[in-house]
Amino acid sequence: MISLSDPQVARVPVRDCGEPLAEVAALAPVTLDPRERDTAGAYGRARAGVCARLRTAAAALPEGFGLLVIEGHRSGAEQARRFARYEDRVRAAGHTDPVEVRRRAAAFVSPVEVAPHCAGAALDLTLVDARGVELDMGCPVNGHRTGAERLCPLHAPDLSDTAQRNRTLLARALTDAGFVNYPSEWWHWSYGDRYWALLTGAAAAVYGPV
Repeated sequence: MISLSDPQVARVPVRDCGEPLAEVAALAPVTLDPRERDTAGAYGRARAGVCARLRTAAAALPEGFGLLVIEGHRSGAEQARRFARYEDRVRAAGHTDPVEVRRRAAAFVSPVEVAPHCAGAALDLTLVDARGVELDMGCPVNGHRTGAERLCPLHAPDLSDTAQRNRTLLARALTDAGFVNYPSEWWHWSYGDRYWALLTGAAAAVYGPV
């Protein structure tokens, strides 16, 4: 996979289209989860175009399935705090080379200068049933925080048949709506940011930090 710490991500130009942040729940039939509020309380916002694509993805799900959005836009200060905290965790595990520390941290937290969440371009989300109960995805959103790093990649090995079916269903709906996945996190999907531009061959990102 291409890491968000890879220099080629930072080299992608940004031509911000000026689209505003919008309330996710107002523009897409999804449920919001309050677990991941940042200091600005903006977890339930994303660019308007991202919300429109989320609406398309939600509509493509079979009856009885829904989307639970854990987090959208994230402030630069909050992103920097999370990245520094994860770098500390990597160092505590015995890694001292700065390049290696940055690479390992970026598997689960993006460097702030290229972070899709800071551009309002990314959503962390999962599937729920008709009652709003989260479905089996193999590990929870942000499973790296609970020691489940091995199961966090979208195509992790040793998933149950149920978890694999649910991940495939989520991925199909979001990919068809134009999103790209960060492969080390099955729950992280983005549109319009630098990582999206690199993976899709777009000339530039359409969303920069906001």
